[in-house]
Amino acid sequence: MPSTSTFRVPPAPIRGLYGRALEWYARRTYGEVPDNAYVLWHNRKVLRAIFGFEQKVARLDALDPHLQTFAQMASAGVIGCSWCLDFGYFLAHREGLDERKVREVPRWRESGVFTTLERDVMEYAEAMSATPPTVTDEMVAGLRDRLGDPAVVELTALVAIENERSRFNSAMGLASQGYSEVCELPLAVPAVESSAS
Repeated sequence: MPSTSTFRVPPAPIRGLYGRALEWYARRTYGEVPDNAYVLWHNRKVLRAIFGFEQKVARLDALDPHLQTFAQMASAGVIGCSWCLDFGYFLAHREGLDERKVREVPRWRESGVFTTLERDVMEYAEAMSATPPTVTDEMVAGLRDRLGDPAVVELTALVAIENERSRFNSAMGLASQGYSEVCELPLAVPAVESSAS
């Protein structure tokens, strides 16, 4: 898969027993080693903390997997992390989620494939990801009514976690690594608003 990363911190050579285990796992699970692993290898305490935490995050299940994916990808889109969008689409494909919808997340406002709840989840994710956040009481109340408190707490945590991922990857110069190329359809891109002349 062709990486478009610029690596603001150069990729570290992954070595040793732990390194071989990491490379084996990554290639077996994702087809290749994610670019962020090469950056994180510079500080293995950070790498272990993040990967250990991510394993726990992967077990969250109070929120529908589609809503999890839509929220995380909407957040990555606001932040501008092409690596996270690329990888998120690949994970959704691998998990058998509805690719027709997943591919439309970057342009969810223009797309007609989403339900009202799905749109509200993505609006909330974007509001959380804005600086400063633009979340309103009405947004949270509406989601609580339809999803319940445990799912809203999980949604909020997942969007916050995606903010950490996207901001780290973007700051380190990581860009699309080509993971979405294994998917049947390419990611949609947001419509460009034309300015009046």
